[in-house]
Amino acid sequence: MVTVKDVEHIAKLARLEFSEEEKQKFTHQLNRILEYVEKLNQLDTATVEPLSHVIDLQNRMRDDVVRPGLTAEEALMNAPAKTDKFFKVPKTVKGEEGG
Repeated sequence: MVTVKDVEHIAKLARLEFSEEEKQKFTHQLNRILEYVEKLNQLDTATVEPLSHVIDLQNRMRDDVVRPGLTAEEALMNAPAKTDKFFKVPKTVKGEEGG
């Protein structure tokens, strides 16, 4: 059973401060949680397989196949600003001289 003293100790470890009303509330809530866990401990799980996920997940990945990529011309086709072979973007890093 969790006591107010336990809540105070946990709060101290977590560097939290609670009012007396909050301590009472958390004491009650933690005890309710432990009661629920105790009910779960009463279940017979001897025939239940351990799970890593609640649902059976399957990766749906395609085969990694090498395919030709875009040419520089195709990649730059819809670029808002470009030079001969490159995307033109605004300067984002200031130099040592501040500009």
